[in-house]
Amino acid sequence: MHDKDPECPTEIVDAGAAGIARAAAILRAGGLVGLPTETVYGLAADATSDAAVAAIFAVKARPRFNPLIVHVLDEDDAARIADFDARAELLAETFWPGPLTLVLRRRAGCAASLLVSAGLDTLAVRAPAHPVARRVIAAAGLPLAAPSANRFGRVSPTDPRHVMEELSGRIPLILAGGRASVGVESTVVDLTGARPRLLRPGGVTQDEITALLGPLETAAEGESAPHSPGRLPSHYAPATPLRLDAGGAQPGEALLTFGPDLRQGDAVRNLSEKGDLAEAAANLFAMLRDLDRLGRAAIAVAPIPATGLGAAINDRLRRAAAPRPVPADPGAPP
Repeated sequence: MHDKDPECPTEIVDAGAAGIARAAAILRAGGLVGLPTETVYGLAADATSDAAVAAIFAVKARPRFNPLIVHVLDEDDAARIADFDARAELLAETFWPGPLTLVLRRRAGCAASLLVSAGLDTLAVRAPAHPVARRVIAAAGLPLAAPSANRFGRVSPTDPRHVMEELSGRIPLILAGGRASVGVESTVVDLTGARPRLLRPGGVTQDEITALLGPLETAAEGESAPHSPGRLPSHYAPATPLRLDAGGAQPGEALLTFGPDLRQGDAVRNLSEKGDLAEAAANLFAMLRDLDRLGRAAIAVAPIPATGLGAAINDRLRRAAAPRPVPADPGAPP
């Protein structure tokens, strides 16, 4: 379903055995399901079905040139659809299941839809750690394409209620698996070249990957054909404009702060009073949504350290604050 359908309401269901079975049946039939991962909630579909993958793009109003990540249980499943080298094996053994995506060459005869690759000869794959996501993949018996479960370009969901806010009436089922523990999307590393390239910072830090592979190249901004999701200049954006590196809120603004900042109020959120970047990452998208609902003139964002997970947090904030593109079709859904 592409538009809201009052005859097909969206349900949030418990991720017990019955819920998992329902989700798997919907996925095997070509439908879409919202499900938790440790990074953010995903919008899952059968990655081997052109029609199911096309439905993801339609429901999210996502550009077709923006590739999707294929979620699998383990390296063996990934190696059936993508070519692994020694570097990929080392990273998978170290960080899977977990918040790391590898961009690899599509294997000859790859069963994944060409739509997930957005016209490229590469494939982005990861093995999620969240037990609900893993049980759904196993029950469906399919690799799952699963971008974040929100309308394209908007703040990623970290709670089943966020998915309902974004996609109510557009998908039949959302599995409730608690709040996403990492809170920002997976790190994406491109291994298709001679040197590994960091495409997106995320839940695994650059330092952790460098310790295994040595220095990483960094992808340039403004790719005409991104090899990874999350590479467009404007992304992860609330409706309210963001003002970064702010010393405080100006009149009419909300405030997103970090560290031992004692300012309080309805329009103030602290990502982590103790200055913990892991806690800040887990809180980022939920707090942006909270402040966005207030409808203030802007959200002032205090400086966040750029070390460790701070690199991923700052990447999301920069993209959220970037100028918004003008839709090619003014009548298209927001």
